[in-house]
Amino acid sequence: MPELHWWKSSYSAEAANCVCVAIAPDGTVRLRDSKVPEALVAASPNALRTFIDAVATGQFGQGGGHARP
Repeated sequence: MPELHWWKSSYSAEAANCVCVAIAPDGTVRLRDSKVPEALVAASPNALRTFIDAVATGQFGQGGGHARP
């Protein structure tokens, strides 16, 4: 697999507790924790958007009410 270019939020600054994001050549979105970079989650852009929307609207039991980014 080619090397991925990872991004993290500019709000993270130099923090070590970050979620990093990359787009793979096949179009999937890859997520990793900066503390455990070998553990990856891969999802299609649509599946990731559906998950983020579900979290933001409280469909997992807590939180929610935040506007979609």
